[in-house]
Formats: sequence, C-alpha cells, structure tokens
Amino acid sequence: MEKERAGRNRTITLSDSERLDLKQSLHTLTDDSTVHDVVDKTFNQDILEAIKYLPKHFVDLLVIDPPYNLSKDFAGFKFKATGDGEYLDYVRSWLPKVLELLKPNGSVYVCCDWKSTSAIYQVLSEYAIIKNRITWQREKGRGAKSNWKNAMEDIWFGVLKDNDYFFDVESVMQKRKVIAPYKVDGKPKDWEETEEGNFRITYPSNFWDDISIPYWSMPENTDHPTQKPEKLIAKLILASCPKEGIVFDPFLGSGTTSVVAKKLGRHFCGTEINEEYALLTVKRLNMADNDKDIQGYCDGVFWERNTLNLQKKTQTLKSKKHRVTESACIPFIDFNKE
Repeated sequence: MEKERAGRNRTITLSDSERLDLKQSLHTLTDDSTVHDVVDKTFNQDILEAIKYLPKHFVDLLVIDPPYNLSKDFAGFKFKATGDGEYLDYVRSWLPKVLELLKPNGSVYVCCDWKSTSAIYQVLSEYAIIKNRITWQREKGRGAKSNWKNAMEDIWFGVLKDNDYFFDVESVMQKRKVIAPYKVDGKPKDWEETEEGNFRITYPSNFWDDISIPYWSMPENTDHPTQKPEKLIAKLILASCPKEGIVFDPFLGSGTTSVVAKKLGRHFCGTEINEEYALLTVKRLNMADNDKDIQGYCDGVFWERNTLNLQKKTQTLKSKKHRVTESACIPFIDFNKE
C-alpha cells in the first residue's frame, strides 16, 4: 500500500501502471557484450552476474556506492552487518572485478562510512593508486545519547595510472559568500562584487560541507534509504569524466549516478539488483530529458548550502542577458546509432 504523503512532498514514486511500462526499459546481460550493447542502459541484475558479460576497459569513471557494513532493508533486499573480516571478503568479491571495466586512464570513487572505510581502502589500494580521501558532511540522521552522532562519510579516489588520468578542477569550483571582504587600493582582492552579493570562487578541497541529503521537498528524492545527493555525484563526474565519456555504477540504487551523468552530457551504465529501484532509475532518466537542474550547481559553480534563492536570482539575471548555463550546452553523442 502506498504511503500517504503531504501535498508539498516531492518524493519520486511509481504507480502500478508506470511499473509495467518502465519495465520494458530494463535490461539483463546473458552473453558477452560490446560498448554499444550496454551504454546508456540500466541493468536489473546482480553485479556479480552482469560482470561476466560486460566489456572490459570501456569505462572512464567508476562511481561505487556499495552496501556499508550495516544492517539495512533495501525495499525487501536485506543486507546484514557482519564482522570486519567477512565484510573485507565481501568487498574482495566484487571490487577487483569491477575495476577491470576501467580504461587504463580511468578513475574510481568508492563511497563508505567510518565502519567500512578501512576495508574499502585496503582492497582498493591493492588494485589502484589512491589519490585522496574525500570526507563529506551528511548532516542527517539521529543523534546518539551514548556516542557521537555519525555525520560524515568518506569517498576514496583512485586511478590506475599515477600520471595519466582525467581531472578537471576548473569544473568543480565553489562559490562562497565573502563575510569580511578584503580590498587592495579600494578594489576587491580575490572576490567579486555582484548584484547578488560578495562572492569568492575557490578551489575545492577534500572536505565537503556544502552537501544536502535528499529529503521530501527536493525533486530528486526517492524512498531509497541511502540515496546520494545529485550535487555530490555531479562533483565526481565533472572532475573525473570527460565530456561524452562513460560513467558506470555497479550498485545503482535509485539511479542518481546515471541521472547526473545524463544531465551533464556524459554516457552512463549501471546495474541494480532491486527491480523497484531500477524502475525508479528509468523514471528519473526520463525526467532528465526535460529537467537538467542539479540543486546546488548553478552557473557552472557549486554553491554553499541554503543559497537556493541566490541561485535563482543568479539564473534570472543570466537569462535576462541571454546566457545559458554549462549544463545546457554539453554536446551528446548517441552510441546506439549505427
């Protein structure tokens, strides 16, 4: 039975008729495939099964958000927390195989929490070169009376070749409000005065405190219990996948990686074992045909939290000047054409 939701709730859901219709857009792999066979598709399949048939070395970027070492119910698919050794074995069962999908100059990001981060680092470091650990502030979840609230997660960044990988730092610059403007000879130093306020464009660090977890009033929200924000995935894709490149997600969930890749003019491919989440992925991909907005990413830069009104004001001012944002200008190649 469907939940009753408030009138302003924007959570993406599925009707029975949609499920029947969208199911036609899901795929499974049963034989060796080529890039043309898999690109821009969603596979409703266990990654350990699909990996047998996926082409090798076709992916520019891997974005991996596996089940953490926590007991979770993913719409009927239950993952049970285990001991550290057992979880390490679990990571070993899929991570080396998934890394074989990367191009020699490809990159990988693996999400984890404090309990699973050591296992992810240990296995990833055996097969890739670790470049960095991103820590991002979740700011969601219950408090704890006898422990510290868990408000951080890690993302390990790795490459296959230390001196040959794509990284576009200019595409992930941050726009921050200047609290105490500093001037030299009466002119702004390293910041600009705009109609919206005083701002500085800064290089991103490996600590991200500008991410909002999807919630009921956000148009990207689904009922997936561990859905990643589109803004977070957008940073990974813009920084580490060239335009028209291919992004793969082996634990696709409700489709955020594929959806963001499509919005940003990259190609996508992903596997998801749960049919309900795979169907949500297809629905969100269809929605992305007409809506390429990514909350928190506006005018080619990433904004701080709680600046939505400023972002809208910026877009209004830009549209008056007949300028178009980067996300609407990226060319797209159809791999499925002969």
